[in-house]
This record gives sequence, C-alpha cells and structure tokens, in this order.
Amino acid sequence: MNDFIEVNKQSSIRIKGDKIIYFDPIEVNHKKDADYIFITHPHWDHFSLLSILEIKKEDTLFITPKDIVEELLSIGISEEYIIVVKPGEDYAFKNIEFKTIPAYNLHKKNHPKSALWVGYLLKYNNITYYIPGDTDVTKENKNIKCDICFLPIGGRYTMDCIEAANLCNIINPKIAIPIHYGYVVGSMKDASVFKKRINSNIKCLILLKEEKNA
Repeated sequence: MNDFIEVNKQSSIRIKGDKIIYFDPIEVNHKKDADYIFITHPHWDHFSLLSILEIKKEDTLFITPKDIVEELLSIGISEEYIIVVKPGEDYAFKNIEFKTIPAYNLHKKNHPKSALWVGYLLKYNNITYYIPGDTDVTKENKNIKCDICFLPIGGRYTMDCIEAANLCNIINPKIAIPIHYGYVVGSMKDASVFKKRINSNIKCLILLKEEKNA
C-alpha cells in the first residue's frame, strides 16, 4: 500500500498509478510530478501555493471549489487547467471518475455548509477512494461506499477519532486510513483509538506516523 499511497502531513495525500494524484498537498516530498491536484477547501493546512508550485507540471489539472480559483490564477495557472466543482456532482475524465461529497460542520463554524466545500469520492484504477476534506459525520458521508476510506480524526475542527471510527463502521471499507492529526490537533493516540474501534474486517493503515508541530 505504501507503494502507491502516501499521507504526507495533515490531509496531504498522494496516490500513484499511471497518473499521480494529490489531495490538499502541503509540505510535499516530490517535485513536478502531479497530473491532478484536488483541493477540498482553502484553509492553510489544506491549501499551499508553495507546495503546488513544487509539484505542478505544465499540464497539471486542478480540481477545486470556486473560492480558490483566484489564488491559482495569481501564480500563473491557466483557466483551462482549472475545474471548478460544487458539492453533489459527478465528473469524469479520460482515466478517472469522481463525485463531490459535501464537507461541513454540523455544530461548529469552521466549515459551514454554505461555503460549498467538498470531499471527493474518486474511482481510479478500479479502486474507489473517499477523501472527505474537513467534515463532521453527515447524512451524505454515511451513504458513502468505497474500498479505501481516509477519515479525519483530530476533532475540534472535524469529527474526532471515536466519531470517525463509528462512521468507518457504517461505510465499511476494505481499508481505513486516519488523517488530520499530529499537526494542528490530534495525536498518534487518536490514531490508536480509531484503529481499536473499527470493525475487525476493516484493515487500518497508520500512514501518518509522526506528530509534527502538535
């Protein structure tokens, strides 16, 4: 799994196949290799222009909510390489398909539903991935069906590790990967709690191993 999935920091994910796909890249470890860059929302721990400049190629395609477009244009990204998305829509390109899933808080103000921020349900190389963005447990993500599920566990701004484990058991993926901890909020202890609370038929991979600036 480590051969084709990396969780670098927070919710910074890299999926490698015949194409290289990034989600919310920050403090990346690679250079000029991105075929697709997906952004869930504009908060600083998910959206880094510096990291984008490090990994983008001339023909990198950006998939993003509308409130990030101006910043992408400001660093020279052409409009023809920017796909603006909104929640609850289906999209298909030559070699990938994805659906945008609403990402929002229920009782917090950090991620309002009205912002139209998103998570992504990606189908790529016959594997379906759920990359949720910053969200609580919602009616929309309770209905997700996927093979590999990334879930935020840090709490405060998103669901916590117990809520994430409960959601994971509802979704029932083959593989669960906790994210969004060990940087702003959350710790390896949360990852351990998450792993212990998910159903035994679900394989848990702890790819984000170090606490950084927590």
